[in-house]
Amino acid sequence: MKKQKQQSQISEDKILEASWELLGEGGIEKFSMRRLANRLGIQAPSLYWYFQSKQNLYQRLANQVSKIILEEFHSEGDWKEQLTGLAGTVRSVLSRYPCSTQLMMMTLPHEPDIIRFTNRMMLCVESTPLEQEQKMQVITTFVNYVYYFVLDDYQHERNISAILKDQGMLRSEEMIRLLDSMSETEAGLFRRMYKSRLFELMGTDGAFEFGLKLILLGIEQVIKEQEK
Repeated sequence: MKKQKQQSQISEDKILEASWELLGEGGIEKFSMRRLANRLGIQAPSLYWYFQSKQNLYQRLANQVSKIILEEFHSEGDWKEQLTGLAGTVRSVLSRYPCSTQLMMMTLPHEPDIIRFTNRMMLCVESTPLEQEQKMQVITTFVNYVYYFVLDDYQHERNISAILKDQGMLRSEEMIRLLDSMSETEAGLFRRMYKSRLFELMGTDGAFEFGLKLILLGIEQVIKEQEK
């Protein structure tokens, strides 16, 4: 009777919500079905009534993210405007859900909303004169850029948090001393970039937009070459 009561107190939505909380607290490395069950106040086997495995849970979380992206993406216009709008939407949603980028990269398009999301990406370039194989490469390049940009920013923030926790402050003075001890050939350009604080541009809106612009210009150039 007690087991049935526990079973009725949880739902798929509650499991997904608790999963996001755990991912936000410890990252995907520390995520486990046992920790999730403890968070929900149930026995681990009860989770398998809803999800056959941790990978199955990951699939459902990625599907949830895909659904939110589709709900928030409303950009119209030509292929460049659509890809630009989609890039911003994907980045925004992934940034709000901890470890969602890793989940999207770890799962296969075997869920309905992941399929719809993939299909919507492909529709952005369907009107271009590119070959179907090239269109697939465009989408692969596009999504890899957005995913890795968000992932790199996420990891950068985690690294800074870890350093602050261990050392109490970022020891930029030590870094400058190290760079000054190295020759121009070894670290000259890196040193100038570091002292000019150019590395602080990593993860910014400007950096994201510039990288996206490079991709769009590259696609446009390929299209122009094919139309000659």
